[in-house]
Amino acid sequence: MTTSKLGLKEKIKHLENVPGVYQFYDSDDKLLYVGKAKKLKNRVSSYFNKIKFENRKTQIMVQKISDVKIIQLDSEIDALLLENSLIKKYQPRYNIQLKDDKTYPWICIKNEYFPRVFYTRKKINDGSLYFGPYPSVKVVKTVLELVRENFEIRKCDHQLSEEKINDELFKTSVDFYIGNCKGCCQGEVSIEEYENRILNVKQVLNGYTTKVLKSMKLIMQQHASLYRFEDAERIKVKINNIKKFQSKSVVVDSNLTQLGVVNIISHEKYAFVNLIKVMNGAIIKSKTTVVQKKLDESEPEILSYLIAENFTEFFNDVKEIILPFDLTFDYPINFLAPKRGDKKSLLLLSKKNAMAKKMEFLKTELIKNPSTPTTKLLEIIQRDLKLKEQPIIMECFDNSNIQGNFPVAACVVFKNGKPLKKEYRHYNIKTVEGPDDFASMEEVIFRRYKRLIKENKSLPQLVIVDGGKGQLSSALKSLKKLDLDKKIPIIGIAKRLEEIYYPGDKYPLYLDKKTPTLKVIQSMRNEAHRFGITHHRNRRLKGLIKTDLSNVEGVGEKTVLILLKKYKSVNAIKKIPLAELIAFIGKSKGQKVFESLKRL
Repeated sequence: MTTSKLGLKEKIKHLENVPGVYQFYDSDDKLLYVGKAKKLKNRVSSYFNKIKFENRKTQIMVQKISDVKIIQLDSEIDALLLENSLIKKYQPRYNIQLKDDKTYPWICIKNEYFPRVFYTRKKINDGSLYFGPYPSVKVVKTVLELVRENFEIRKCDHQLSEEKINDELFKTSVDFYIGNCKGCCQGEVSIEEYENRILNVKQVLNGYTTKVLKSMKLIMQQHASLYRFEDAERIKVKINNIKKFQSKSVVVDSNLTQLGVVNIISHEKYAFVNLIKVMNGAIIKSKTTVVQKKLDESEPEILSYLIAENFTEFFNDVKEIILPFDLTFDYPINFLAPKRGDKKSLLLLSKKNAMAKKMEFLKTELIKNPSTPTTKLLEIIQRDLKLKEQPIIMECFDNSNIQGNFPVAACVVFKNGKPLKKEYRHYNIKTVEGPDDFASMEEVIFRRYKRLIKENKSLPQLVIVDGGKGQLSSALKSLKKLDLDKKIPIIGIAKRLEEIYYPGDKYPLYLDKKTPTLKVIQSMRNEAHRFGITHHRNRRLKGLIKTDLSNVEGVGEKTVLILLKKYKSVNAIKKIPLAELIAFIGKSKGQKVFESLKRL
């Protein structure tokens, strides 16, 4: 049942300022938006009191609202949970879309006799315990291997019961015969002993490794005191394995435990939220969610959604959650925005993870959408290479020579990530003798930018040299001579592993193979090589002309180039019959070339 605009305003006027959930409907009684509020009347009224909206979509939605339905609740956290439930169920058009870890793998401890421990992507409400979500199946398999081997958890899929284990006809697992089965099917392990193993698994998955290690050390010492050294050594290996697993977590202050960390990085259309869980001084779990913004949601509102979304799973046993700003919930848990100390450091770490997700996501979006504006490409290049400004103009240099003969260099220019061929330049190396790439690079860089300064032309925002530390160091010498080393960023790219070198840095940068930045740099390097090789080949041909055919009167360079391209060498031309030469370049020129080469 819809309401007129006048009736809608009257309805809003009588709302109470209590926690709850509001739902906006259009004239066709279609749900447009679900929201939560600490004070319903203030929040709902705000949509209709605004003269100017921050988001065009919000303005369009408000124009469509024909009715509002209210559900009053006792607390803001109840409103958050109900709001998320309604959004998932009805998926209103104007609500934010969460691209999160819903399909990520979990580790399940099955609610059954002799519980199995395995990974799954589906959570079933059957009393089983679930740990996660984990960032990848690879991580899950590593954790499973650790707990199965070190706590001797069965791997088979048998649905065990006391009757089946006592039945001699019960088919045992093949793993038992090859030494992999832990003996549960055969009755070699008591249910009490197995439950202790499962308890240790739960503690490790929850981050309580200290208790497990203490217990295992005690057992090891008992074995040693009874001279069962092989059993003691077996326990020692397991203890070391668990310690290695623990060390893979980021260790923080050992006094910090049962702590959640949440931070957010915003973008035009998306927000990137990282969640961290700390237990017993170690980060045991982390995930980052991408949120597509659809309305005027603020960062506190988005964090409210995500915290409510993850309360029962990710933050199930934390006592405090630290945030980048103050956020108040009517809920028995402490929320803190730290200003300094270890908790502030954790908040910065969470921000770093959110930023990494943002960079990864935006790169992927760029690859998926080739029509992404040039500015986005330049932003990515600027960010990847840590440049102070966007590299609108980039120049790349390459040297070519054969055993020091006919040394040349090429400079290619890219504008907005695309070739600007009219600005390409060839260089014949003049001051270098022999095959010296470093000196050749030093000469060509000096000549190029001395000329630009002299002609008062714009300098590039990035210079790339084809080569590693040596070529980069030589190029930098020339920039220093011209007092440009602080004005033009310069990098080198080495061919073998595509390392990116910076002046003064001991170690290279390895870019993601899929990033557009590396693709542009590779394209420039390949173009410079092609352009340089073409010039080197032509210069070589001209050198041959000058040495062997330069005295043939009446035959120009063009004709000789045609001959060399077809017959490859002067010796080959000498062996050509006169008739064939005349047929190829004409009677007069053919006779002159034939007679001239005959005298050589």
